[in-house]
Amino acid sequence: MSKLKIILGIIAVIIIALLLFTMTSPILILAEDTDEGDPGVDMAAKISFPGGFEWVYPGDSYHPNGDTLHNIHLFAQDNPYGAAKEIMEHTYHFTPHLIVSVNPEAAESIFGAGLIDNIRANDAYHGYAGNDQVSGTMDRGDAVSTAMTKGTFNPLAVPIQLLMGNISLHIV
Repeated sequence: MSKLKIILGIIAVIIIALLLFTMTSPILILAEDTDEGDPGVDMAAKISFPGGFEWVYPGDSYHPNGDTLHNIHLFAQDNPYGAAKEIMEHTYHFTPHLIVSVNPEAAESIFGAGLIDNIRANDAYHGYAGNDQVSGTMDRGDAVSTAMTKGTFNPLAVPIQLLMGNISLHIV
């Protein structure tokens, strides 16, 4: 069997598994920043089959104790993804059973080099720093969406990044 068939088979299995998971509960995707010392969650999204794709801002997502999604690796070092699940239940009233964490290397491999810098530029310099629900302006999710659409999407990088450990799957 050729390598291309194996890669396409892996992609098909991943897509089917993700669809099955999203039918039962939303998947939480965490963009974890591992380049700035202590790891933190810079961006998150909820994906569900009936609901689609929704951005989750980690600074506005909090645990009953007040800890934010952004800092799960600091306050819940022994179980950060269990803490992320509790935060989603508390703030957004949904229970993810699968959490996908993506580091900057995987994000740039999938969406193109410079993705992180483009997100930061959109967030800080192009007016995306507000919060939709409060100020009526664009939010960080819009900054990420804009940066992702300007880049190229390489779906073949997903299984490679999974195998390299840059994308991690956590069943909680």
